[in-house]
Amino acid sequence: PDIVVTREEIENPSVEWRLLADDPRTGYVALHIFGERSAQELKDAINDLRRQGAQRLIFDLRHNPGGLLETAVDVASQFLSSGRVLTERRADSEKVYDVRGDGVARDLPLVVLTDEGTASAAEIVAGALQDAKRAPLIGSKTFGKGSVQLVFDLRDGSSLHVTTARWFTPAQQQIDGKGLTPDVPVTADAATAGGDAALEAARAWFARPAP
Repeated sequence: PDIVVTREEIENPSVEWRLLADDPRTGYVALHIFGERSAQELKDAINDLRRQGAQRLIFDLRHNPGGLLETAVDVASQFLSSGRVLTERRADSEKVYDVRGDGVARDLPLVVLTDEGTASAAEIVAGALQDAKRAPLIGSKTFGKGSVQLVFDLRDGSSLHVTTARWFTPAQQQIDGKGLTPDVPVTADAATAGGDAALEAARAWFARPAP
């Protein structure tokens, strides 16, 4: 018999989420890349965690290489009520990106996990949340990729990269070449066998006495 095969592009989800097993008040959300569907996937994840009883969030941006600028603005807007997300600065002009719409997690206590693999669009989000004092960054310094580049392929197989713009956080921190410094540094050698030191530091942040 003939078999009909339909070709279809399958996109892997960019978000994973769960309640912490020993602390069901705390939701954990990891965003792996900033794709076209990532903002909606993030909203769905947060809404699901709320239905399960989450009262606070750990937002994991470790090993996230970035992606779409517009998605970064939409993602940051889920946690912020108002204000600026970033400024894109060129030699003769600048463009400001502000918070958009009604975010689904503007009221939830939040921490953000970062590491040296947190780059580009992920740094935009982390920087916006840090500057707004919406969430502390916990982990290690980010990669420092905050530029827009044009790439020209050359005949010998090499390429020329020309930077046309750079990104700045709301407090005018330059991301490119500098990265973001965490509020709570956690070094790689702090991890215990099989443990996650940054995640434990996030849990400790929530458990600290109220100021």
